[in-house]
Amino acid sequence: MDARSIIAKLRRQEVPKSEELNWFAQGLADGGVSDAQAGAFAMAVCMGGLNAQGRADLTVAMRDSGEVLTWDLDGPVIDKHSTGGVGDCVSLLLAPALAECGAFVPMISGRGLGHTGGTLDKLEAIPGVTTQIGQARLAQVLKETGAAIVGATGQIAPADKRLYAIRDVTATVESLDLITASILSKKLAASPDALVLDVKTGSGAFMKSLDDARRLAQALTETANTAGCRTSAVITDMSQPLASALGNALEVAEVMKALTSGQDSALAEISAELGGVLMADAGMYATTDEGKVKIAEVIRDGRAADRFGRMMAAVGGPVHFVDTWARFLPEANVIQEVQAPQTGYVAAIDGEALGLAVVALGGGRQVESDEIDPAVGISDILRLGDKVSNGSPLAVVHAGREDAAQQAAAAVLGAITLSDKPVEVPPQIHERISV
Repeated sequence: MDARSIIAKLRRQEVPKSEELNWFAQGLADGGVSDAQAGAFAMAVCMGGLNAQGRADLTVAMRDSGEVLTWDLDGPVIDKHSTGGVGDCVSLLLAPALAECGAFVPMISGRGLGHTGGTLDKLEAIPGVTTQIGQARLAQVLKETGAAIVGATGQIAPADKRLYAIRDVTATVESLDLITASILSKKLAASPDALVLDVKTGSGAFMKSLDDARRLAQALTETANTAGCRTSAVITDMSQPLASALGNALEVAEVMKALTSGQDSALAEISAELGGVLMADAGMYATTDEGKVKIAEVIRDGRAADRFGRMMAAVGGPVHFVDTWARFLPEANVIQEVQAPQTGYVAAIDGEALGLAVVALGGGRQVESDEIDPAVGISDILRLGDKVSNGSPLAVVHAGREDAAQQAAAAVLGAITLSDKPVEVPPQIHERISV
C-alpha cells in the first residue's frame, strides 16, 4: 500500500477501501505521508467526494490514528458537539445538567475559531481553571463530578490535526466529507454511548443557510451511526447571538445567570432540547420530551448550578464560585453603551460581524499565538424583534482601551439593522435529524 495509489484512486473518483484509509490516516499521524501527499489527498476528496461508507471509514481511521479513551463508569457516557456560533455557551449549561441526570460527560472541546468563541477560552476566564488535564485525571474528575470539559491531548486523532493544518492552506476546508471526519474523529475518540450534534444556521454560524446546515447534519448523523455511535442532530438558529453577550467572561456570566436565576432563557431552551434528544438516544428516558423536562428542571431548581460549581472546583476553580461568581470574573477597563441612531425594531443582527468585533477587541485570536483578554466583549445585545428608542442602548461594549471601544461601537452599529415595522423572529429550534 502507498499514498500514490490511494490518491490515484480518489482522482478516478473511486472510494478507497477501509484498510487503505486506515493506512493513510496512520501515515498522517506518524509522518509516513508527506505534506504534498496529504494536500493531494485533501484536494481529491474535496473535488470527487466520498460515499457514505467511505466517509465513515475515513472517520474511524482518523479516530484510530491515536488514543481511543475507555471508561469504567456506572452510567451512560454521552456527549454533545456544536458546529459553532456566536454567544454559544450551551456546553457550560448542558454538561452539568446531564451529569445531574445521571450521565457521564467527557466533553473534549476546542478554542475560538474565526468569529466564534471557544468553550475552553470561556472556562479559563474563571480564575484557576485549567482545561488541559491527562486521561487519568479526566477519569477521576468524571467519577467525582459526572462531567468534565477539557481540551484534546496530542494523542487524540493526530491524523486530523495534521490534515486540518493541510486543509487550511490548500483551500479544502469546505469539503463536507473532511468536515465530517474532522469533527467526528475527535468526538468518537472519547467513546460516547450516544452523541447529539447542535448544527447552527444563520448569520452567526458557519452554515448560513438552512439547506447547508441540513446537509451537514445529515452527513454527521449518518456517519456517526455507521461508525457505531447512536447520534442525532438538532438544527438550531444563529440569526442572532444565542446569549445576549459575546466574550469569554461575559458569556460565563450569562451561563451563571441562566443556572442561578430560575428563569427561562434561550440557553436553557436549547440545552433542554439537546439534552432530551441525547438522553432518549442513550436510553435514559423513553422519549425526548421526558428528557427535556428533566433537563429544564435541574437547571431551574439550581441543581445544575451546584454541579457546575463542583466541576470547576475539580479543575482548579474557586470552591465557592457559584455563590459569588460575579466577583471572580474579570472586568474590562472601558465599559460603554452603544446607542441606537433611531427608533425602530431590531430586524437583523450580523452575528459574524459582532464576533469579529470581539476578536478585534482581544477576545479571540487573529493568529494561534495571540493571548486572549477574557474581560472584553459585547454585552446586553438586544434581541431580534425588540423595540428600541432613539438614543437608547443597543448593546454595551467592554474594552481594554477607549479607541478599541469606539471601533467596537461602530461595528455594533453596522451589525444591527433597525426597521420601522415589527419583524418575524425565527424559532430557536428548526428541526431534529435522526437516522
